[in-house]
Amino acid sequence: MSGVTILSPTEDDWHRVRDLRLEMLRDTPIAFMETVEAAEQLTEETWRMRANRGSTPESIQLVAVDSSGAWVGTMSGFVDRIDVGGPLLVGVFVSPGSRGREAGVTDALLDAIEDWARGQADSLTLQVHEDNSRAIAYYRRRGYELTGHAIPYNLDPTRNELEMRRLLR
Repeated sequence: MSGVTILSPTEDDWHRVRDLRLEMLRDTPIAFMETVEAAEQLTEETWRMRANRGSTPESIQLVAVDSSGAWVGTMSGFVDRIDVGGPLLVGVFVSPGSRGREAGVTDALLDAIEDWARGQADSLTLQVHEDNSRAIAYYRRRGYELTGHAIPYNLDPTRNELEMRRLLR
């Protein structure tokens, strides 16, 4: 994974956070609980807040930046004490040109999220759309297992988000 840096965005990075989010929504619309159209309507203030999401001890937001300065991936997490009872992985995306084991971007981001999650609890939970077979296969390769829990996908309640969890020892 030469030439990729993992960093935490700040409020001043709101333009780049917005651009990456719009790329995410266009690339894999079933993977996120928001439409491109809704995201395009958000204000600068909202984007600044989103860029600053990982600024508390119970949250993390990371981006992968390649050697050209392009933002090529992102992952976030927060401690969900109500529904999950611990850290929850959210907002996972890697640009198509930076995907795959050889690129190492996805693994580098998830390694960093898992390191953060170990300081919160002994497991990390995520929810993945049942039709996102590429993501499910990746998470299984990383040791995540289906828990048997599912929730209706907010943009199409006839489909489900499947819960997966990995023990972090």
